[in-house]
Amino acid sequence: MSAPELPRVILHVDMDAFYAAVEVREDPSLAGKPVIVGHRGRRGVVSTCSYEARRFGVRSAMPSVRAERLCPDAVWLRGRMGLYARESREIRKILDDVAPVVEPLSIDEAFLDMTGVARDLEAGRRVAVELKERIRSSRRLTASIGVAPNKFLAKIASDMDKPDGLVVLSAADVPGKLWPMPIRRLWGVGPKTGARLEALSIRTIGDLLKVADDDLARVAGASGARHLRALARGEDERAVIRSHEAKSISEERTYDEDLTHPDDVDRALLARSEGVARELRRGHLQGRTVHIKVRSGDYTTWTRSRTLPEPTDLAEVVVRAARELFRDRIRLRGSGIRLLGVGVSGLEPAGSGQPGLFVDPDERRARRMARAADAVRERLGEDAVTRARLLRRRDEAGSLPSVD
Repeated sequence: MSAPELPRVILHVDMDAFYAAVEVREDPSLAGKPVIVGHRGRRGVVSTCSYEARRFGVRSAMPSVRAERLCPDAVWLRGRMGLYARESREIRKILDDVAPVVEPLSIDEAFLDMTGVARDLEAGRRVAVELKERIRSSRRLTASIGVAPNKFLAKIASDMDKPDGLVVLSAADVPGKLWPMPIRRLWGVGPKTGARLEALSIRTIGDLLKVADDDLARVAGASGARHLRALARGEDERAVIRSHEAKSISEERTYDEDLTHPDDVDRALLARSEGVARELRRGHLQGRTVHIKVRSGDYTTWTRSRTLPEPTDLAEVVVRAARELFRDRIRLRGSGIRLLGVGVSGLEPAGSGQPGLFVDPDERRARRMARAADAVRERLGEDAVTRARLLRRRDEAGSLPSVD
């Protein structure tokens, strides 16, 4: 006779306004003020903002010019990705200490599978209370947590009482709490699908369950219709996966004024390569393929890549390949550069490959310098060490480094 299946207990932990909250913690004078992390200007984008700024209608990914109109008195901060990444790692240690299986979704959210550790959702709620308190006391930050029998409901629950919320959403709660929500809250319903569903008078999640299969299939396809119906019933069988390996690490910037001078372009390539190499070393990773992304002022976009003979985590190697790609494979024909990005893919753990027979002395020296600079930054902060060539920089706007 087989043992009865244990009830699933899934937590979704979502840090509240993470970048902004870390900045307020570092500078308590910002408490209670509308804080926007991002880049001002006509090409800037909001990365995130405090809840005080959200009351004015400011949201993540909003163009900065619109955010400035909505909240003219906001405090704008450029953002410090290194600081946020370090904080994320500290929070991850707490999550790993509590849950046997943690699936990170991004720098500020993760799923926890407490099945077998917490016997039911009420026990999961008690775990969430303890987890919130540990994050608050040790990191001086708040998290919102959803507790549910699956990933979809847990993520829905974590967003129901932000900030600093804790919501348990059981299968029995689905008709009363899930069905009245807007249809676009379902995973997989973007703007286009949402508009088509609303054209069928499907405005809430509950409405979707009233529509004939054929009508829904015409909008979402047969498999898509089955997927949406399952979610609308609160069903989600996907497992919590222990880890998502990064496929690439990249950094890009959009510029307030198009880059036209070769020296400005070269320093931008170096700055992006430096940021990517630093993220690789933080993650104890190396990459084999360097790629660049260039967008001109007329929105023409190029992406080019080159595979290296050996994997690397050094800015010198990355920028050498990026410069060659830009010189040999980008034809601007007089246009300026609106956006420039550098990335590395083909990632593997540092040191896992076969070392070369002969080590380039320049590379050995660069590695020593990189390690020394990393150690100084770890003690004194991201801005403690900067390459002399990068000291003179134009104003930039755009995204923080991303890990996919």
